[in-house]
Amino acid sequence: MTAPIRNFCIIAHIDHGKSTLADRMIEVTHTVTSREMKEQLLDTMDLERERGITIKLQPVRMDWKGHTLNLIDTPGHVDFGYEVSRSLAAVEGALLLVDASQGVQAQTLSTLYQALEQGLTIIPVINKIDLPHAEPERRAAELIKLLGCSPDEILFASGKSGIGVPEILDAVIERIEPPKGDPAKPLRALVFDCIYDPFRGVVAYVRIVDGSLAAPSKILLVQGKKETEAQEIGTFAPRRIHRERLEAGEIGYIITGLKEVGDIGIGDTITTETKTPPEVLPGYRTVIPMVFASLYPLEADEYPALRDSIAKLKLNDAALQFVPEHSPALGFGFRCGFLGMLHLEIVSERLLREYNLDVIATIPSVAYELTTSDGVTRIIESPADLPDPTRITSLAEPWVKLEVVTPGSGIGAIMELANLRRGIYKNTQFLEDDRSILIYEIPLAEIVTSFYDDLKSISSGYASMSYEITGFRAADLVKMDILVASNPVEALSTIVPRNTAESAGRKICTRLKDLIPKHQFEVALQATINGKIVARESISAMRKDVTAKLYGGDVTRKNKLLEKQKKGKARLKQFGNVSIPSSVFVELLRKE
Repeated sequence: MTAPIRNFCIIAHIDHGKSTLADRMIEVTHTVTSREMKEQLLDTMDLERERGITIKLQPVRMDWKGHTLNLIDTPGHVDFGYEVSRSLAAVEGALLLVDASQGVQAQTLSTLYQALEQGLTIIPVINKIDLPHAEPERRAAELIKLLGCSPDEILFASGKSGIGVPEILDAVIERIEPPKGDPAKPLRALVFDCIYDPFRGVVAYVRIVDGSLAAPSKILLVQGKKETEAQEIGTFAPRRIHRERLEAGEIGYIITGLKEVGDIGIGDTITTETKTPPEVLPGYRTVIPMVFASLYPLEADEYPALRDSIAKLKLNDAALQFVPEHSPALGFGFRCGFLGMLHLEIVSERLLREYNLDVIATIPSVAYELTTSDGVTRIIESPADLPDPTRITSLAEPWVKLEVVTPGSGIGAIMELANLRRGIYKNTQFLEDDRSILIYEIPLAEIVTSFYDDLKSISSGYASMSYEITGFRAADLVKMDILVASNPVEALSTIVPRNTAESAGRKICTRLKDLIPKHQFEVALQATINGKIVARESISAMRKDVTAKLYGGDVTRKNKLLEKQKKGKARLKQFGNVSIPSSVFVELLRKE
C-alpha cells in the first residue's frame, strides 16, 4: 500500500525564491542528508547556478507526515514558459509564490492564468518576509484582490531561513486533491520531459496516470509507435532512485534504452498494452517558436557534431525546432526556432558547455505569414524564403498581448517606449495605489531584442513584462539586403517596416563599418530594398607605405610607386573578395 500522494509545483516570477524555497522543503523533509545539501539543489546545470535562474523543470519526491509529495521546480522566465506548462499538466496544485518586497509581477500573472485554466488548486505564499524592505500585509492585499481569496488562505514564509515551510507542506496535504487515476486500468504514463544519457540512452520523465509499471517490462510509445523495454524505473530525490514499481499518481523516470532521440516525444503516452493500446493522453499543445536564428559551427567539419548535439538538446527542450540550411558566407548549419532571445542565448551556451561546440548565431528574426499572388498562404522563418516582390500579395507579422507591471512613477516612460515600438495601448489595471498593469498590443519583432533591457533601464529595474502571441497582422514590410563590396550577404538580410528601413539600414552599416577589418581597397557597405540603396557606409582602404624603401632620388620615382598602388587598389576594388570573419556575426548579434 503506497502512501497518499500530492503532486504540486511552484510558480513565480524570476528571483522570487522558488529554488530556495524548494531547498528548504527538501531540508525540512530530510529528503537528502545534510552532507548532500547545497544551495539551489534542484538547479543541476552550472549555467543555472551562474545566472541564478531556473532553466529546466526538475522533479523531486519528498515524504511528509505519512504522505508522498512530488514537487516540480519550474523556471520563471517567459522564454521557458513551455517548461512551466508541462509541469502544470503533471500536477494537481501549485504554490503561487510572491516576493514580499516586489509583489506580483507580470510573469507571475501569466503562469497563474495558465494554472487556473487547468483547474489547479492555488496556494498563495508570500515569500522573503524577513527582508528589511518586506511588506507582507501590502502584498497580501494584492493577492486577495487578484485571487479573490480570504486572508486566512495566504501563507507567509522565508525560503532562506525556513520560516513557514512546515505550514506550507501541511497546506499542500490539506488543500491539494490527491491524483485521480485508476490503478486497475492498463498503464498510461504521460512523458513530460526527457534527457539523453550517453550510457543508458533516453530517460523519460513520466507521470503515471493509470495502472502501474514494474521493470523490466515491455512498453509501447503510443504516438511514436515504438516498442522498447523499461530497463529501470524510479523516482527523484532529486537524484534518480531505483524502485521496483511505480503506481498511479506517481512521478518518476523510465530508462527506455532508446538510442535514437527522435523515437520519443514530449507528451507521448507510454503503455504496457503493446497489442491493444489504451486511449492516448491529451499530451501538450505543440509549441510554436516565433523567433528564428541560424546556428553555424565555427569549423565546417564540426557540422555532424552540431547536428547530433542539437538533436539531443531537442529531446530535452521541446520548444527548440531546427532544419538544415546552407549559407554561402557561413557554410552548413541549422535554421532554429526559439521562444525568445534568452532561449537562443541558453541553447548556444548549452551547446558550448555540454557538447564543446562554439557556434555562430545570425541576427534573429521572427516568423512572418506570406500570401503570394497564386493565393497560397504560408509561414516563412527567414528573409531568404521571401519570393520576388512582384509575387507577394501580403506580408503579415506576429503581434503579442504585452503586459507590463510597473510602479506609477514609470508609466509615462514605459508608454513612450511602447509607442516608439509601434505599440497600441489597450488599458491599465491597478493592482494597488502605486502599481499598475499596462496592457498593449505590439509587434513581436519590436520586443524580442532590446525591449526588455530598455524597459528595465527606464524603470530602474522595477518593471516586469510578459507576453503571449495573439496572431498575425498585415503590415507594410520589406526585405532589406546588406551588400558588402557589392555582394549580398544573406546572413545579414532582415525584414523591416518600410518607414523605418532607412534608419535600420544605416544602423547595421555603421556597426559593420566598425566590425569588418580593413582591406587593401575601399569596401562599400550598402543597405538595399528591391535594388534601391537606402543607406551606405565605406570602410577606407588599408594604407601601406610603398615608398618606405626609397632613399632619395627624383620625386617622380615616388609618384610612380603611388600611382601603381592606386591602380592596384582600383583593380582589387573591382575583382577582390572581402573576407568577413565569423566573429563579426557574433559581435553584431551582441550589439543588437
